[in-house]
Amino acid sequence: MAVLLAGCSGAADAPEQGDASTSAHPDRDPDAGDTFVPDPDPDPDPARLPASRSEARDLIGRVIAGPDSFGPGVVKRSPYESDPATWSVLGEDCVWRRQKPAPSVLATLTRSFEAPAGAGKGPVRLAAVITVHRTREDAAWEMAESIEESMRCPTQQLRAGETIGSLVAGALFGGESGQGSSEDFLSEVGEYRSSELGGPHHYSWQQAQTLRFTVAVTGKGAEGRTKDEIDAWVSKAQGVMLSRLENAVEKRN
Repeated sequence: MAVLLAGCSGAADAPEQGDASTSAHPDRDPDAGDTFVPDPDPDPDPARLPASRSEARDLIGRVIAGPDSFGPGVVKRSPYESDPATWSVLGEDCVWRRQKPAPSVLATLTRSFEAPAGAGKGPVRLAAVITVHRTREDAAWEMAESIEESMRCPTQQLRAGETIGSLVAGALFGGESGQGSSEDFLSEVGEYRSSELGGPHHYSWQQAQTLRFTVAVTGKGAEGRTKDEIDAWVSKAQGVMLSRLENAVEKRN
């Protein structure tokens, strides 16, 4: 059943689906032109699923977004990658902090990007995160906890000088209302405020779960940037990563 919520940031932005339309092909590079809609109920090859931390880190390296995954003009931001020994946790005070990952996590990584300022438009901060859990149930629990966080903290501090609020989130299981790219999907929009960039600006976050993996992308707006522009970056990168993930673990004919 589709669920509409108020309030959900998730680990993706406390640094952070796709609009694809062609059928999957194991040899296609999702970044080379058109992308495809991943199978919401994939049939993985058990031998291709990571069984150790090193295998999970290797898979993340092959799947996680790079600047080109968002489209032209997006560049790496410094620091580019998070400390892989930490992940983002929303405290009881509704402040995000980097902490040691939960025992259920085999590996996790966040990358940070930016669409630079220019032509009267401010810089858009973007991020992508992939987490590999030990079990499918663990990944599903991460999604459930994200929903709980959205209701618990309608306003959240991302880091010093950055907050999000007026959050509206939705959740769809695979096959519901046309959601066909993952087993479970969460999205959220709201208002982003920054001591550096002002605000309110558009905020967009998406997180999807399939098998033992969660994949998330965040976009934080700026002056002169439209909602559609930011949502398109978020959706494109999410679709690229889900497509790569399916390619990485699906059975070969």
